[in-house]
Parts: sequence; structure tokens; C-alpha cells
Amino acid sequence: MDKHKPSDEMIKDLDNLLSKLNGMEIVASDDFQKNSIKIMRALIEGQMHSINEFQHMKKALDLLTLQLFDVQNKVKS
Repeated sequence: MDKHKPSDEMIKDLDNLLSKLNGMEIVASDDFQKNSIKIMRALIEGQMHSINEFQHMKKALDLLTLQLFDVQNKVKS
């Protein structure tokens, strides 16, 4: 099983996809194509947002863990 890419690399890949979608939108000839591109853009932006939020949650969990160790050390002292 392959490992997950680092979040920075995933964000970069998604940003590249957004750039390609921008190009596709320029040459889109009908409403179906334009609406499909809007849907894809919303999905990609949502994925980017989810990755960023996950990073924030990881940082918050790390801070919480540090606080728990501090409290545990104070209780033992």
C-alpha cells in the first residue's frame, strides 16, 4: 500500500489542478462544460480546505498533548 503524500505536496497538486481548470474554463464552449468545471473547482477547493483544517487539528492535538504532559508532571511533583 502506498504512503500518503505530504500535505504540502497534496496542496501543490490541487493548486495545479485549479490552474488547469482555469484554462479549461476559458476554452469551455457550452454551459454544461462551464458548470462541470464549477463543480470540479468546488470539490478541489473543498479538498484543499479539508487538508488545511486537518493540519490545524493536528497542531491543536499536539498542543493539547503537551499541556496534558505538563499537568501530569505537575501532579507528580
